Amino acid sequence: MIISENVRHHILDRLDQIEKEHGVKIILAVESGSRAWGFESKDSDYDVRFIYKHDLRHYVNVLPHRDVIEYPIVDEYDYSGWDIRKALFLLNKSNPVLFEWLNSPIIYKKDDGDFMTLKECSEHYFKSIPSVYHYLHMASGNWRHYLQGETVKLKKYFYVLRPIFACLWIEKTNSAPPMEFEKLLEFVDASPEFKTEVYRLLELKRKSGEIGEGNAVAVINDFIREKIEYFENAVLTHDPRLKPDSTLLDSALYKIVKKS
Repeated sequence: MIISENVRHHILDRLDQIEKEHGVKIILAVESGSRAWGFESKDSDYDVRFIYKHDLRHYVNVLPHRDVIEYPIVDEYDYSGWDIRKALFLLNKSNPVLFEWLNSPIIYKKDDGDFMTLKECSEHYFKSIPSVYHYLHMASGNWRHYLQGETVKLKKYFYVLRPIFACLWIEKTNSAPPMEFEKLLEFVDASPEFKTEVYRLLELKRKSGEIGEGNAVAVINDFIREKIEYFENAVLTHDPRLKPDSTLLDSALYKIVKKS
């Protein structure tokens, strides 16, 4: 996905304003939604997500401070971010959303040094089992709510297929999946008929504002049903990576905020 220069400048100006409003420095700002996934429509929102830090004094306190910055959506722009301490806390839990931000193909703003500290730290904390459960929950929820009839909301296929593809990636590689839908689709071992239908829907979604409702696609439904049943019944007990203790996270936090 290519972000126009006008849009990029608009987002960077808003990020500068956010830094001034809250007295923070943004470590990383990325696109996190359908535009980063690669199945955006013409009118899709810009989902800008960021990780930020305060100065060192902010983290020496008795009572906790608010650790998120959020704004209502205005003119298709959606901004929200996490404090670096919250981000590292969620990294300790192998939060899949954080790994997606770190792997986003669309980066608006980045502090190279702090980003590398965060990225290197993240390599020690990815856990396959909680990640698979996260994506499976996402896939099965959308499957049950939106794709059970003869006529379905076609765009919902992407919100079921992408997390299923992510589960398959994790199972085979024991690593965080890429954000891009097409990379995941190319990785998946599936029939040519299935992939042809998925690419057809992908092209339709990209060309239109909303692809609306249509007849359920049997070959896609069969694939979804099979994979959800497989992962729901799989015995997910083997995760060879041993998570290090929080000392590594504490060191990363100090290294990042001491530069403030």
